[in-house]
Amino acid sequence: MKTKTKREARIPSVPSLALSVREDLKYSGLGVSAGIAIGPAHVMEQGLIDVPEYIVTDVEEELARFDKAAKFSIKQVEKLRVKASTLSEAAAEELNYLLEAHLQMLAGSRLVRGVEKRIRSEKLNAEAAVQAELSEIAHAFSEMEDSYLASKIQDVREVSARLVRNLTKAGYQAFSGLVPGSIIIAEEITPADTALMDPNIVGGFASALGGAEDHTTIMARSLGLPAVLGVSGLVNQVRPGDMIVVDGVRGTVVVNPTEATIARFERRREALFRRQRQLERLRSVPATTRDDMRILLQCNLELPYELALARQVGAEGVGLLRSEFLYMNRDTLPSEDEQFVAFKEIVEGMEGHPVTVRTLDVGSDKLAYSLGEHISPSTNPALGLRAIRLSLKVRKLLETQLAAMLRASAHGELRILLPMINSASEIKRVQEAMDKVVRRLTRKRVAMSNPLPKLGIMIETPGAALAADSLAKSCDYFSIGTNDLTMYTLAADRGDEQVAHLYDPLHPAVLRLIKISVEAGRSAGIPVNLCGEMAGDPRFTALLLGLGLRDLSMAAPNLPRVKQRILGLGINDAEKRAEQIMEQTDSGVIATLIDDFNALD
Repeated sequence: MKTKTKREARIPSVPSLALSVREDLKYSGLGVSAGIAIGPAHVMEQGLIDVPEYIVTDVEEELARFDKAAKFSIKQVEKLRVKASTLSEAAAEELNYLLEAHLQMLAGSRLVRGVEKRIRSEKLNAEAAVQAELSEIAHAFSEMEDSYLASKIQDVREVSARLVRNLTKAGYQAFSGLVPGSIIIAEEITPADTALMDPNIVGGFASALGGAEDHTTIMARSLGLPAVLGVSGLVNQVRPGDMIVVDGVRGTVVVNPTEATIARFERRREALFRRQRQLERLRSVPATTRDDMRILLQCNLELPYELALARQVGAEGVGLLRSEFLYMNRDTLPSEDEQFVAFKEIVEGMEGHPVTVRTLDVGSDKLAYSLGEHISPSTNPALGLRAIRLSLKVRKLLETQLAAMLRASAHGELRILLPMINSASEIKRVQEAMDKVVRRLTRKRVAMSNPLPKLGIMIETPGAALAADSLAKSCDYFSIGTNDLTMYTLAADRGDEQVAHLYDPLHPAVLRLIKISVEAGRSAGIPVNLCGEMAGDPRFTALLLGLGLRDLSMAAPNLPRVKQRILGLGINDAEKRAEQIMEQTDSGVIATLIDDFNALD
């Protein structure tokens, strides 16, 4: 049983390593979401954390929870060590010493042993045990006469703060009370963190960790938030309230910019705004090539409030509504009624345009802790229990979602999309679950669309692409997810900085799998959509059309630029260039052929 007492974990914020306030501190990273943001810093790493204190009833379970937090902390520090290698030799050496000390503390130091002892002997919850052990160590250090040794308590505080954040999931904090235009600075920003960012309040963000194609990046683009990831050494140099510039176009972050620097970025930002306003004039213009080929442009939605932006840019439907938003930042699962209301509002909001809702795709970088009882830690989450595998294992999750979607289908055109399908038997099992739900709703005389919603599948593994001709016989449409398709084809995690450079959607194998899928869909007479990040990059538009795609879905901010590219294209020219590209074996040559073709138009 829990007691009602609480006390603050007085883990002070990590002080800046800068010896004095300096202006125009420039850092480089990956510009993953275009735009320029200028505003005061909100540092997620800093601040006091409210820690509950209570007596645990299951000591072994609490020890396991602490061990999980410690291992996750080690993983975070190891990622930072990889980033440190990109710094100057002196800075890298200094940071490595610091991070090595943190790793040793997390691996079995007095801090870790002391926390485990308190959990066992006092039956104290892990967060409170970390705080109590830190206080005791701090007292012992303060009595040391050696000033160097006494100063090392700061390392213990930093490690303790990391453990407490991971135990309390402090990263999933609401960004409330921020100054409008605030720039979020953090070591790592998760998809769940991004889901809490209101673009009317948050101006942009930058973090030390993250890759160009991870899910946080996708959400940043969907929200239209300028973002720079992979910025080594940033967090320790920023204090709350520091003025920050985030340049998501060039991948630059400037701390405490001078007035001249701010003026320069403001001019560039205004130029970007003018460019965007020009593109907005295309809102009601059909996406038609020079030789009259009509292309369907839809939007991907991460969160409900993106709907207004989708309408603003003239989206002809929602090609992918990711339902994960309903499961994030909460401890309980969403009910059928809650999901129905959310889907219904989006379907009605699209005013007759189709809405494609994907069933739950949780796992890997999109873990929602409301599903903790259903998902155990996996050695390789990308290859583990995720997406349709989880839904078929926990049928209640699937049936609840299907019921909500079927009910929402009575209010507009809704299509159901299944993620990570690899076999026809998986589709059959979903259809059986859907039949069961339909019978239940029919008995209760609940309204549904007639005919029932179309059932489609994601093509996002090599197995699905290679079996696309047989899968097409069991579903109503394909949606190609190039993000995961690239990852699984090349065995390269786009969110892992160590191998992110291997993640290449222009690899010949990836392009061949896309082409196979398109041709299989065309032969079966079913629609084929592409909803991965490739769809939203105008650089790839000609190639995708040349491969036979006529339906693209993307983050709303990208739609005007893709439409503009389509208006200047000739479909016959694109097909000829695609044929030439498909004969190549080197992705570098392919990239050159694409860029040369784009330069001609």
